[in-house]
Amino acid sequence: MKTASIKLNSCLGVALCAMLTAHFASAQVANEGLANQIIAARQKNAALMKQYSWNCRTEISENGETKDTRIDTVTFGPDGQPQHTLLNDQHNPLPGGFFRKRIAEKEREKMEQYLKDLRGFLHQYTLPSAGKIIDFISKTSIPAPGPGGVLQLSGGSVVIPGDTVSLSVDATTRQTQRMTIMTFFNGDEVNVTITFKTLKTGLNYAAYIQMNVPDKNLTVLIQNYDYINQNG
Repeated sequence: MKTASIKLNSCLGVALCAMLTAHFASAQVANEGLANQIIAARQKNAALMKQYSWNCRTEISENGETKDTRIDTVTFGPDGQPQHTLLNDQHNPLPGGFFRKRIAEKEREKMEQYLKDLRGFLHQYTLPSAGKIIDFISKTSIPAPGPGGVLQLSGGSVVIPGDTVSLSVDATTRQTQRMTIMTFFNGDEVNVTITFKTLKTGLNYAAYIQMNVPDKNLTVLIQNYDYINQNG
């Protein structure tokens, strides 16, 4: 599988981790205080993230067989956007024979486009604007913190009818610890699980992302690791 599609999918980890939002109007909505605190925590984290570089490993499997594995170093460029530098890329060779090879190339191209479109669709679940965060928080009941001081926030029909989203948020720092998504894309069920970690510096990042598309026997695993502060 060409590296371009994997690069786009690895960017998902950055989008899920940053969730940077703009300022918003102060209209009174349910749970507005909590929403404001979560937004502020994500804004602070997004600014801190830009000081770091890290490694990102992306593995794509189909029918239980690994099709492609890519490792990148990720840094933020002068434009504030993440930049990927390839360290290693291993993918299954195409079969021999002109026609078999051409068919395999076409199938690979279709999969690359599917993953690219899916990544764009899933970006909506990062709640990429202040309004989206407020809308999600305002429609969920806020239970008392559970064991370890974690708030469990759940919502449905967040992006499309019938989807579900669950957030585990630290009750003190308002940082995300875990996120799960169940949705549908082009008629396929898609399940995503993101596990976050927090460094001693306070940086909160998406350490592990697993995306499953059962109808296509497709799995994408993303691991972000070895975070280094470029400012020392």
